[in-house]
Amino acid sequence: MIASLAAKSLWARKVTVGLTIASITISIFVLLAIQHIRVEAKTNFTNTVSGVDLIVGARTGQINLLLYSVFRIGNATNNIRWDSYQALASSKAVAWTIPISLGDSHRGFRVLGTTGSYFEHFQYANKRGLTFAQGRPFTGTFEAVLGHEVAARLGYKIGDNITLTHGISANSFSEHKHNPFTIVGILDATGTPVDQTVHVRLDGIEAIHKGWQSGVDLSKYTHISKDQNLTPSSITAFMVGLNSKLSTFTYQRKVNEFEKEALLAILPGIALSDLWRMMGTVENILTFISWLVLGAALIGLTTMMLAAMRERRHEFLVLRAVGSSPLFIFTLIQIESLIVVSMSICLAGLLLSSGLWLAQSFLVSQFGLTISPGVLTGDALVPMLLILGVTVVVSFLPAISAYGESRR
Repeated sequence: MIASLAAKSLWARKVTVGLTIASITISIFVLLAIQHIRVEAKTNFTNTVSGVDLIVGARTGQINLLLYSVFRIGNATNNIRWDSYQALASSKAVAWTIPISLGDSHRGFRVLGTTGSYFEHFQYANKRGLTFAQGRPFTGTFEAVLGHEVAARLGYKIGDNITLTHGISANSFSEHKHNPFTIVGILDATGTPVDQTVHVRLDGIEAIHKGWQSGVDLSKYTHISKDQNLTPSSITAFMVGLNSKLSTFTYQRKVNEFEKEALLAILPGIALSDLWRMMGTVENILTFISWLVLGAALIGLTTMMLAAMRERRHEFLVLRAVGSSPLFIFTLIQIESLIVVSMSICLAGLLLSSGLWLAQSFLVSQFGLTISPGVLTGDALVPMLLILGVTVVVSFLPAISAYGESRR
């Protein structure tokens, strides 16, 4: 009976109550969106590289190795000799490897030298493989495959020729202009650093540096013959897939204790989690702001109900006349507040879920983000219960005011 009475009372003030519900819905929408997208973004972030058991590079910090090998940020402290790479890659525990060579760029985008195994084994976002929007993987020495954003921002298409630049500066004058590359493939968007990368073959990287001495281009005097040895002398890092997960730590120890040179093997999942924790301050600030917005909306709810107390004095007198106790009226105000906030939670959840469902294909194609439209998860349950608890607290003031009015 009391719930029915509360609903009818709210309906009688539908315009004011509707505006309050709209205000609280927006606030809860912001809170749930930040909470849900934060969890989903963390999952996507930790899946920037997926299915890779170890990343091996010159001995340095774990985060530094992750940054330059996966995110193309910064530079390696040293390279890995090719013979060291071959010795480690030929281990019986290794199923496949992806060698990586960095150091060049194209109009501000990093160039990654690798082999065909990159397109076969590199995965992201819960083991999603790389796919081509246009073209195919490279097969020739001077062929290139562009990430989605590189092609989109620079307006390239299949068959265009590009030249690489020595170093990573966007304004470098050390250009490998005598050895252009032909674009043969453009990758689909992944939402990872792959989108901002130009991919070429390792022998292509080696070829364009033939004739370079101390950063000076002498390549125009150097002829690249078909039978010339273009095996690299070193690489920047390599990714490893093992035959068995059980051998992960054994192989990691083998790399870390490698006698020929100082190397480091890291588990990408652990390194990505550490990096995410370093960025936790921004995440906490966004959550704090969303709670402030919700707090302001709940204060608005309290203000609305307080303003209605004197107008509803006659209503309270009628209730008292038919035998309702002051506690009944106190409870009535609390239930009205909970109905308003519960409706706001349902509306916010429905709007957010519908919006994410409609935007799913756009988020995947443009940002590579796979965000589930199911927002009413265990992670959302705690803030929802907390919102209802805070509602009970902030409703005490109008409820006590109604209690006082009913006793007069």
